[in-house]
Amino acid sequence: MSMSNISIVIPNWNGDKLISDCLKSLEKQTLPVNIIVVDNGSTDNSIPLIEKDFPGVQLIKLGINKGFAGGVNVGIKESIDKGYEYIALFNNDAIADSHWVEKLVKTAKNHPKAGIVTGKLMALDKKHFDSTGEFFHIWGVPSPRGRLEVDKGQYNQPSSVFGATGGASLYKASLFKDIGFFDESFFMYYEDTDISFRAQLAGWTVYYNPKAVAYHYIGASTEKVKGLHAYNTLKNQPLLILKNVPIKMLCGFLLRFCLIYTLTFLVMVRSGNFLPALHGVISSVLITPHALVERHKIQSKRKVSDSYIRSIMSSNLPPGMNKIDLLIKRLGFNNV
Repeated sequence: MSMSNISIVIPNWNGDKLISDCLKSLEKQTLPVNIIVVDNGSTDNSIPLIEKDFPGVQLIKLGINKGFAGGVNVGIKESIDKGYEYIALFNNDAIADSHWVEKLVKTAKNHPKAGIVTGKLMALDKKHFDSTGEFFHIWGVPSPRGRLEVDKGQYNQPSSVFGATGGASLYKASLFKDIGFFDESFFMYYEDTDISFRAQLAGWTVYYNPKAVAYHYIGASTEKVKGLHAYNTLKNQPLLILKNVPIKMLCGFLLRFCLIYTLTFLVMVRSGNFLPALHGVISSVLITPHALVERHKIQSKRKVSDSYIRSIMSSNLPPGMNKIDLLIKRLGFNNV
């Protein structure tokens, strides 16, 4: 192994317009890193571009699109096999500050229980937040903390958070050895919340360091294929809660979640995505047996109490759903 104990895994699919800036920023990190690009069967100029302009980058060509979860798992396994202690995941449409890795690793070393460390992920305008960690709401859905808020210093304090975005976070290799890899049935969307939830249940924590800064082109990946967002959202939301929410909390969650899920479906239909949305709902039903098998594995190894899990969840509605707040209160769901 090289002198570095840090590996950075970047999943790529047809990202030739964006990945150069991403890789240049990672090559300028203040700590030595091993960079792995896992190519998910790109048909654009990605592969020849990386081979020509970034000879120091390890390029793994899958030949097929295994999604975010399947792609990063290949890079994570490669990193573990080579003995790396820390494995960062980074989107091909993001740019890292030169101290990004250094700040995350320092935090990971200072917090032994933190299996995942995340930072301040900004939009490309450097004014609005993309994510400062992830919320998980008692409505059964996650949301990025601070998404689209203007940075006024409100997230300048380091803190524990529920989860971390897979687009720009650091994971301890020991975490994957303990709880396993990303669930590839998610393909993309919510697989990062899933692994954060599993980490919390297994007694790990997730920590936020605001000094670890990166910038993200929000929505670049999902804009490539119409209906991708609708399909994966409706497929993966039930999978996330069926696997992870403790049994004593599940009844109340399901009642609230059914309302949110139905409203989400209707929003997708109104936006012209009826078929992808319907396909997502059907796929969520078909994947339920997998969810229940995984649930048994996860819950049987749980090391924390229901009260702890409830304490790290948000009671508020996810941002953007405020318009339905009055309806929910009238229906009495806010008391469930």
